[in-house]
Amino acid sequence: MSSHLTPWGAAAAVRNLSIRTRRPTVSPVVRARPTVERPIQQVVPFLITRRGMSDDTNMRYPPDSYYRSTPPPPPPPPSSSESSSYEAAKPEPYVPKPPEIFAPNFLNAAAIEALEREAAGQGMYDDDEGLLFEMPERPNKQQRLQNRYHPVVNQITKLLMRDGKLSKAQRHMGLILNYLRTTPAPKVNPLRPLLPGSPPPEHLPLNPLLYLTLAIDSVAPLIRIRSLKGAAGGGQALDLPEPMPARTRRRIAVMWILDTVKRKRSMGSGRAQFATRFAQEIVAVVEGRSGVWDKRNQVHKVGTAARANLAHPVVTGKKKVKGK
Repeated sequence: MSSHLTPWGAAAAVRNLSIRTRRPTVSPVVRARPTVERPIQQVVPFLITRRGMSDDTNMRYPPDSYYRSTPPPPPPPPSSSESSSYEAAKPEPYVPKPPEIFAPNFLNAAAIEALEREAAGQGMYDDDEGLLFEMPERPNKQQRLQNRYHPVVNQITKLLMRDGKLSKAQRHMGLILNYLRTTPAPKVNPLRPLLPGSPPPEHLPLNPLLYLTLAIDSVAPLIRIRSLKGAAGGGQALDLPEPMPARTRRRIAVMWILDTVKRKRSMGSGRAQFATRFAQEIVAVVEGRSGVWDKRNQVHKVGTAARANLAHPVVTGKKKVKGK
């Protein structure tokens, strides 16, 4: 016989052991006992407590008038003083309200006119083109539909674009304007003032487009230096200052700002990294802390020194008269 005990064998051994050790049942001698009548007691289940009406806080007995077959007697009639106050407090008879008259607006007038046309046998919507307001004016041949943005925004967006990714540049432009809108008001440096007629600096965050335009136009150079090779004699170039249109001035200013932004340290990470640096440089330009002001001053300094070259014979086209 194997010494190992299987689960089935163990169960059988325990069952046999319980049968052998069980106390044998012995039938006792039935004795006659006197019958005693005992009161029937109600058996309360385990873990169930008794509860009566007296323990129920939500139970309320009905009043005595509930059990009466006759209705209660009416209250006594009020006295003279009480009757006068009762008559004064007596509600007024119901008077129906007059029908509400709508305010005369253009919608009601149009609806009434349509109903009148229908009553006259005409179509209700014959003359209606389905528009709530007037038809917008159509653009002329000179107007183009793609010019939806401000000229400054459109120009700066094209300058921010790299590798033809216009949507990315537009996202940067939106982040820049949002930064200018949410940033605190700048503190203008009196040594580097903005354009004359500009609004107070506290009003600039309310209009981010004006904020951006004012910063670029203020730092943009008024002139540029054009060099004429060999015009000064001896192979030397002749520097001539010349004015520029507004679009060219803004382009040069934005290129200067982009050069400064590329050299700045990255702030944060993510898509808003470049836009945040550009917007911070715009704020620095307004406050006079940007290095773009030095480039502008240098160009104006050279242009001021080269004003005498405008009277050069090469420029005026007049030849020098000998002996003078």
